[in-house]
Formats: sequence, C-alpha cells, structure tokens
Amino acid sequence: MWFFKYHALGNDYIVLGPTDVGGQLTPSQIRSICHRNYGIGSDGILLGPLESAECDFALRIFNPDGSEAEKSGNGLRIFSRYLWDKGLVGKEPFTIWTAGGAVQSQVHGGGKSVTVDMGRVSFDSTQIPLEGPPREVINETIVVDGQELQFCAATIGNPHCIVLCDEVSEEEARKWGPLIETDTRFSNRTNVQFMKILDRANIQIEIWERGAGYTLASGSSSSAAAAVAHRLGFCDSHIGVHMPGGKIDITVSGDFSISMTGPVTKIAEGTVSSEIFNQAI
Repeated sequence: MWFFKYHALGNDYIVLGPTDVGGQLTPSQIRSICHRNYGIGSDGILLGPLESAECDFALRIFNPDGSEAEKSGNGLRIFSRYLWDKGLVGKEPFTIWTAGGAVQSQVHGGGKSVTVDMGRVSFDSTQIPLEGPPREVINETIVVDGQELQFCAATIGNPHCIVLCDEVSEEEARKWGPLIETDTRFSNRTNVQFMKILDRANIQIEIWERGAGYTLASGSSSSAAAAVAHRLGFCDSHIGVHMPGGKIDITVSGDFSISMTGPVTKIAEGTVSSEIFNQAI
C-alpha cells in the first residue's frame, strides 16, 4: 500500500489512493496506520481522489480512532497539495466533495500554500447538532466536572464548541477537551477550541479534535473560532488564527462563509507494510 505523508502546521495526514488501498479501509487498519508507535503515525487518513458527480474530486477523511470525519480544513489543504504533486490540478481553482459539503480550493506558491473556500459557518443548534430548542448557540454555559465554561457552538460541515478564555494552554485543552467532546448534549460528539482574543485581527486557540485528541493546528477549528470571534464583534473580517503549530489566515464574509489560507509541507512517501495489520491496536 503506497502512501504519502504531509503536514499543515504540524497537523499531519497520510494520503492513500483508492487503487493503492485495494478495497475498504477498516477501522482497525486505520488505527494501525495512524498509531504513533506501531504505525506510520498521523492525525488521520485522507482517501482519494474518489469520483464525484458534483465536484472535480471527492475525498473521505478518517480520524485516527477509525471514525470518519465530515470535513478537515488542514486535510483539504493537504489533499489539494497532493493533487498538485500528482499533476492532477494546476493553478486554477477546483472543487472537492466531502461528507461535510463541497469546497473550492486553489494551490499557490508551487504547492507550498493553499486557499480553501470552506463553506458557510452556521450557529444553528439543529445543524450542529446540539440538543435543546432550535436556536443560535451563542454565549451559553456548559458545566463540565463542576466547572462553568462559556461557549458558542457552530458547524462548518462538522461540529465545533468554542470556549471563550482569558488565557489558553495545552494543559487546559487536554483537561477539558475530552470531557466536552463526549458531552451528551453534542449528539455527534464535537471538536473543541479554547479561544483567546488577541486584538481585532488576531485570535489564539488551543484545540482538542474529535477522534484525534490534542492537535497542533486545525483548519476547520480555525474557521469556526474566527467566525465566532467575528459574530461576537471582537474581530473584524480578516483574522489571523494563532495555534501551537503556526498561523492560518481566515476571511469571514457577510454571510459567514469562510476563506482559509495556510501552508502545506510534504514529509515522505513510501510503502505501508502489511505486517502492521497483524497486531492488535
């Protein structure tokens, strides 16, 4: 099984072509490939390009726990770079289908930078989904392990819970992230961002990703957090999102559609040995 590995600000993905896989990837295989000690190690797997009736390409995204994700901003940038490296796209925009909706992507700088139009952020509880009456989920309170936290919730094709903080840290993300991810009011679990406003053009976030855990960077998390910062009036429409892995530039339009630009780096390519599938992970 031939693989390619890339990272986007430290958020790393393995790209597998459908002909190289030779069938369906099982959750067990996904866990083995993504494992940091017993596999290649990654924050997820991108399977594509697949055929699409609606878009130029289709993509499936898998979390390292074996579950399938609807959308990933960093994953989409990495997949776009992969298409560029394979000679399947050039400098013109192209479209990608995901389970979380179609996006438009464009590669710049010889593949080193990618812009993705991520779609529209919604704060509608029925779309996120979040239990309770239909509403915009803005400035609500969640009690986690006896601690009250102020949050907003949003979706950009996948669910996000954005916790407003005076300060953010890896320690806090690791402490509260898994508890919020699995809180029963989020019926499909949720990604979690801990957000600090720096100024009208910059925010800082720490990230706990659904199905992946603590993460150095995330494109969909950056999109959701920037949309919340703009919705609350803290930031203007052009927002730099600062994460442990680096910065993503987000533009929020009037209807909360998101344009995201950030770097991609190729790490390696090679062959996955079938031996790794004989171990229990």
